[in-house]
Amino acid sequence: MPQLPLPDVLDELRARLTDPDALVRAVAAGKRRSETPRWSRVELRPVTIKGNRLLQVVATSDRPHTSNVDFGDPLVAELLAEPFGNWHVETTTETIQLRVTKKGEAQVSRQAASRDAADTAHDRKKAYLLPPDDPIYDVIGGNAAKRRQVDAFLRALDATLGDARPKRIVDLGCGNAYLTFAAYRYLTLKGLDTEVVGVDIREDQRKRNTELAERLGWAGKVTFVAGTILDAPVDSADVVLALHACDTATDEALARAVEWGAEYILAAPCCHHDLASQLKKHSSPIVGQPILRERFADVLTDTLRALILRQLGYKVEVAEFVDSAHTPRNLLIRARRGAAPAGADEYRALLGEWQVSPWLARALPAS
Repeated sequence: MPQLPLPDVLDELRARLTDPDALVRAVAAGKRRSETPRWSRVELRPVTIKGNRLLQVVATSDRPHTSNVDFGDPLVAELLAEPFGNWHVETTTETIQLRVTKKGEAQVSRQAASRDAADTAHDRKKAYLLPPDDPIYDVIGGNAAKRRQVDAFLRALDATLGDARPKRIVDLGCGNAYLTFAAYRYLTLKGLDTEVVGVDIREDQRKRNTELAERLGWAGKVTFVAGTILDAPVDSADVVLALHACDTATDEALARAVEWGAEYILAAPCCHHDLASQLKKHSSPIVGQPILRERFADVLTDTLRALILRQLGYKVEVAEFVDSAHTPRNLLIRARRGAAPAGADEYRALLGEWQVSPWLARALPAS
């Protein structure tokens, strides 16, 4: 790879970083030999706030600090002068990667714009339910891929709720709470008076998310508790969300939703180890190879979950909620209470054929 004079390359990057029509995203990280920048990582991207096209700069040391500046702001030159070891700059036409060698020279690689960058450029014109430049993202963060997932989930939530006006939504296993905050923001924009509760096992997440809710001015309406899905101190829910809860944690969320008599459930399952381990004993060649057993366990687990919910009076749909290019775990179980119980024969047939015991059935013996 040819080595180029570093000042020349930095001048080129400055032209890319100050072009609001071309820049998609840029990240600076790492350090040069014997030098340390003020921040461990800096991310830049265009945003539109109150009709103004601005450059958002998220600088991270111990914690992220966000600034929204004009594209001609001196901050860009200051960042380029910092001794970062690497720059990654995505534009609508190409991706440029810069690595500073030990001798202080620039190693540069280029490639045509990635699909993600092209999608991001297109996203500027796409009608989002919650726009990618909505002010809440200035507080909660989230890259382009995360915002697409949030939008896809909000579309599923909107389609599921219809004209319903839920009073309490509980997000089980909320993590960084992108969905918790986005759901509240979107529903309040629709005029709904809704309370949203996020549950996560980690106390540090509870504190972080609570601080973000306070910064957004939502402390009375968006709250967080620390605890397991099964034991968290929440007494009711109209809507239960569970995005990418691993293995039987999805079952725990479904069991808790049934316990509360939740009207609506939206769960995006993650890994499926429980049934996969039980299927090892089965003689069918379908589950003879580990990779085939894993994939079949995904399908069987979610089929049984849907059938259990149907027997409990839920109308259930299993759908793809975001393109698989963004996440391979892209199925969504959508359920609405109020249907006639059904699915018992199909459920018993599957149990008899595969000789498995679903975790959710053990948690809800009546199923």
